[in-house]
Amino acid sequence: MSLKDKVVLITGGGSGIGADAAQAFYSAGAKVVLNGRREDMLSQTAQKIDPTGKDIAYVVGDIGRAETSSLVASLAVEKFGGVDILFNNAGVFQPKPFLEHTQTDLDGYLNLLRGYFLMSQAAIKAMQKRGGGAIINIGSMWAFNAIAATPCSGSSTAKGGVHALTVNLAIEFASANIRVNAIAPAVVETPLFDGLLTSEQLAAFNTFHPLGRNGQAKDITEAVLFLADHDRSGWITGTILPVDGGVAAGRN
Repeated sequence: MSLKDKVVLITGGGSGIGADAAQAFYSAGAKVVLNGRREDMLSQTAQKIDPTGKDIAYVVGDIGRAETSSLVASLAVEKFGGVDILFNNAGVFQPKPFLEHTQTDLDGYLNLLRGYFLMSQAAIKAMQKRGGGAIINIGSMWAFNAIAATPCSGSSTAKGGVHALTVNLAIEFASANIRVNAIAPAVVETPLFDGLLTSEQLAAFNTFHPLGRNGQAKDITEAVLFLADHDRSGWITGTILPVDGGVAAGRN
């Protein structure tokens, strides 16, 4: 693995996929900077991963605000010497019929897209000084396939933007040795679904996936580690990788 001593930024790092990825990067020898909106969750995750605080740090705030994204990158440079990897993982998801979406709903989704954009800007500036890097964005299976049972036009509009951002940055910064890829998950059992679905409702989605089960955080983490590791994926950029239990292959 080429992740030892790499400096990794993770948005949405307080729980779920972000926290799982943070633990995996740390275990691989990387130094990690977490971001999220809740200090209690970030602090708890950071303490659990590295009680000494030597190889982990966090920044509380909304990456949809330029000052927050800049602060995440600048803290990584100040504490760890630079930025090598960005995992844009922050997410919001609430299935809702199109005509019931409010402007506030849409603003929230587009703010998330803005956050991926601004966080990528801040990270790339630091990566250029290191001679390269890798960005992994979380997109969505729903940006490829609309599912009648889960209408989510607001979220899918933003995630479609994430997919477009991914391929555009991949081409623009290929000559700078900065690889940009995205992962498009289907249903992954994380706190993102807390309050949206009961455990029984969530379990009902198992059969939606051809492989017969919902995803787990570790399924996404393994793909993130692969795309972040130059030794294993150094000739891959501009890819939107479905990690979805087979949903993209066709209807089950």
